[in-house]
Amino acid sequence: MNIDLLRLKNNVDKVIDINEELNFTKEQLENTDLLDIKDVKATGELTKDSMDDINLYLKVSGIMYLPCAITLEKVEHKFSFTIDDKLENVLEEVKNDKKIENTIDILPIIWENILMEIPMRVVSPNAKPEKLKGDGWQFVTEQKGNVNPELEKLKDLL
Repeated sequence: MNIDLLRLKNNVDKVIDINEELNFTKEQLENTDLLDIKDVKATGELTKDSMDDINLYLKVSGIMYLPCAITLEKVEHKFSFTIDDKLENVLEEVKNDKKIENTIDILPIIWENILMEIPMRVVSPNAKPEKLKGDGWQFVTEQKGNVNPELEKLKDLL
């Protein structure tokens, strides 16, 4: 998603509007925890301030599909985030070796921020802990009984 910055740099335009629906390939998803990603929409603008710095403001939202931490079934997780910073700073965070010239590809910036939005774990609403028992094991949600007697004495201090 290349954006031409020449009109902004030459003060022909004050604002470059961004309104894109993004698609990602299976190759991009390969080394992530994502099973799929859909309905990604980026809206925002690029502006130039009085110090000739280019500012990026983006709202990105969509739906990512992740494996359930218990059953490994596909779980839908909606995400939404905002990017609001100088373009120069954002490019440093993405580790882009290119200098800002006349065009900029903001797709790597968006992709990096989507990867930061992946939760540590998701659990499907269909995953019921009482169903998770086997031969000699069971899923434990809370600890019962067997409190260390030495630690029990600490309760009296509080």
